[in-house]
Amino acid sequence: MNNGRVAVTFQIDSKNRDAILSVLGEAAQVIFISELQPSNRLEELSRADALLSWHPAKELQQDEYDVINAKFMQLVSAGADHVPFSLLPSGLTVAGNEGAYAEPMAEHILAMILAIEKNLIDRHTKLRNGKFDQSANRMLSDSTCAILGFGGIGKTTARLLRCMRVRIYAINTTGKTDEPVDFIGTLTDLEQVLRVADIALISLPLNNTTHGLIGNRELAWMKEDAILVNVARANIVNEKALFERLKTHPKFSAAVDAWWMEPITNEEFHTNYPFLELPNVLGSPHNSGIVPGSIELGLIRAAKNVRRFLEGESVIGVIREKN
Repeated sequence: MNNGRVAVTFQIDSKNRDAILSVLGEAAQVIFISELQPSNRLEELSRADALLSWHPAKELQQDEYDVINAKFMQLVSAGADHVPFSLLPSGLTVAGNEGAYAEPMAEHILAMILAIEKNLIDRHTKLRNGKFDQSANRMLSDSTCAILGFGGIGKTTARLLRCMRVRIYAINTTGKTDEPVDFIGTLTDLEQVLRVADIALISLPLNNTTHGLIGNRELAWMKEDAILVNVARANIVNEKALFERLKTHPKFSAAVDAWWMEPITNEEFHTNYPFLELPNVLGSPHNSGIVPGSIELGLIRAAKNVRRFLEGESVIGVIREKN
């Protein structure tokens, strides 16, 4: 049964197009906006009941926002900090792709933590230079991980860490969870969880509340030899504050997957401070969620949420309610 019209706003190849149609083909008429001429784009956008978007600011022209009558926008990305909310109609509910990339990201997080705990890069470099350094490594077991943002990524990571006997101190918006944790709270408990953390994982969305959340004060709460892991958005952490902490506290470490200037924000990758020259920094190019098949699975998950909307069911991952 056809329940409406869905406009897909980003360019897509045939394989991923088929993935979307496999979910929505019977529930809606799906229109791929990037394949249309400008006048037809405007018409189809005005007729759409729902939008499936990846990076709306890159995919839609400013005048196209004016014709949108849809009541629901589903993002393929988990985060929404790149969405131009001021241009969207007030009646449009926006949902992120919650938990879509949680499993590969959790594995990546664990790999980064273990690489730092076991000092793998340094030991490899020393071996290459002929030095056989057998000094002790650290154990992950019996440590405490503070997870700031206990959604799909945080919960999936916690499940892996609990297998290694790591205590979980979690923070979310409600201070409640059905997951087995040692502590659950909200951002009002930030100091408490950072002070006990051997590892602090940032998996929060970037918004007005979390922008600059981790600065000089918050870093000073942390243990001298703690590990800070950021797979969310760089601007949750003050760049200068983190660099100074790392430079002046060599036992403190950071694993960074999300950077302050990178292609996702239309900029060439660079840092304002030489993070990658520091021995206590491990970096990756914002690819923690990218594994074979991850994009297709993310599209299917997003399309399923659109179908829930079209069929009058509750959707997940709502970032902005219609008003």
